[in-house]
Amino acid sequence: MARNDQAAADARPKMKNKEYLKELEKLQVELCYVQDWVKETGARVIIVFEGRDAAGKGGIIKAITERVSPRVFRVVALPAPTDREKSQMYLQRYMEHFPAGGEIVIFDRSWYNRAGVEYVMGFCTKDQHDHFLEQCPAVEGYVVQSGIILIKIWLEVGMEEQERRFDARISDPLRQWKLSPMDVESYSRWYEYSRARDLMLEATDVPHAPWFILRSDVKKRARLNGIAHILSRIPYEPVKRPQVKLPKRSNKEKYDDQAPLRGRRFIEERF
Repeated sequence: MARNDQAAADARPKMKNKEYLKELEKLQVELCYVQDWVKETGARVIIVFEGRDAAGKGGIIKAITERVSPRVFRVVALPAPTDREKSQMYLQRYMEHFPAGGEIVIFDRSWYNRAGVEYVMGFCTKDQHDHFLEQCPAVEGYVVQSGIILIKIWLEVGMEEQERRFDARISDPLRQWKLSPMDVESYSRWYEYSRARDLMLEATDVPHAPWFILRSDVKKRARLNGIAHILSRIPYEPVKRPQVKLPKRSNKEKYDDQAPLRGRRFIEERF
């Protein structure tokens, strides 16, 4: 039975970094198996990450991608649309990033911007928002029917934890770039975002393209739980690889290959 009670989740002991890294490595090995399977079978996978600002989307995406090939696992994080893109069919600029055979595309925010930030901030009209919620399940139906595996994850962070993360960004020069004027504005609109989330889930949590909610107040556990869930949604099997043996190096054209580098410009060894 899934544990959705936040109080019970918060009561669990803090996960030690050693334990986290051990479990993460196991999951990352499985992601490498997924990578091989996707390349071998020509499968296509889309993973959508949505959630409030500071919910932890970047952290889990980094954990997924740090040990796999960017040629197979592609991350798509689109900027604000240009005037030309605004004149296109709404989903058009997202569809051009959809996977070809042998690819997994991870959307760090997606077409669901229309259900969230665009709706809350007034960047789209109510009619546009309503039309999106009405049409989205049908469009995703076509996506799934085409053979693409579609995984949609909503990261749910609590109000107090979001505030703590925002405060950390304000004071840390390594994280200040993560805090945009839009983030600051979204902070003051907590309940508007909550209502937008509820409308989105009500309209687009459908059997062929279900939403799964990931509690993300505890970052380490959220990353592990999220990756484990993704693995459970992909019907992969380990692909047998040929045994690799390094050949002997040939000495046929042997020479002092370091001599030509003497006198060249080397980067200073400061560390």
